[in-house]
Amino acid sequence: MQLPITSLSTLYAEPWEVEAGPHDLREVAAAADRLGFAYLATCDHVAVPVRLAAAMGTVWYDPVATLAHLAAVTERTLLLSHVAVAALRHPLVLAKQYATVDRLAAGRLVLGVGAGHVREEFQALGVDFGRRGTILDETVDALKEALGPSEFPQFSGRRFVFRGLGQAPRPVRTPRPPIWVGGSSPAALRRAALRGDGWLSQGDRREQLPQRIAVLRRLREEAGLGGLGGPFAVGAISEALYVGTPSWDTGPRTLTGRPGTLAESLRVYGQMGVNQVQVRFRCRDLRELLDQMEAFAGGVAPLLDD
Repeated sequence: MQLPITSLSTLYAEPWEVEAGPHDLREVAAAADRLGFAYLATCDHVAVPVRLAAAMGTVWYDPVATLAHLAAVTERTLLLSHVAVAALRHPLVLAKQYATVDRLAAGRLVLGVGAGHVREEFQALGVDFGRRGTILDETVDALKEALGPSEFPQFSGRRFVFRGLGQAPRPVRTPRPPIWVGGSSPAALRRAALRGDGWLSQGDRREQLPQRIAVLRRLREEAGLGGLGGPFAVGAISEALYVGTPSWDTGPRTLTGRPGTLAESLRVYGQMGVNQVQVRFRCRDLRELLDQMEAFAGGVAPLLDD
């Protein structure tokens, strides 16, 4: 699931999150860990321009700091950046930050990366927005080396070159933490298929997913990388969920109902070729969110396994 509180976009944040803080965030993370959620995810924006602030908000917790903090209150759930705007930073900086998170979390990091979409953010940091896809391609290639087993990684590309520079601590996972690539454009799908260890949907509707997944499968097969499944993760984001019959208006595109009804609907994702589904619950306060998480873990999740 995506963490609440850490980003306050009007597209999905609940009103109560505005006044919530670190204690609430830790309580959600600890509950997710206890209840068996596969991962907790948080997104990334350095700065939001005025023209987008009304919709996006300006509250975007830094993913490195957030995941490192939550590593201390969780034991088993994976910690995912969904997604880090990797082209904004040098790959050695990213490798240092996320290798440290992986070490603090005892090997539970999944590094999700994406191209980003906010032009002003790139301009402020001196990165060419028009070339962000090309930069990200090389960044992913460099990260594979920088997060790999060698203490002195080597990489030589058009933009980034490094050798003879040691970084420690090294990640716990070998040969490195998985890198999942987000985005649904043709370039993003190609990047995920050929460079990533998985693909993160950025909110594609159900009817769009089969075509996206078919493209991923074709690209990987043509490159001799095998099909999908196994070590390559295919992700989707479900509609908002409410387990049970709500006594309030949960809004459009919300799946509600008994656990069996929700499980039947979510199993469709698996039939498409998806092997991990990110969920978000409609709720009016922290207690209702925790109750929803418990209802999902106890009633819906057990019905999702074939």
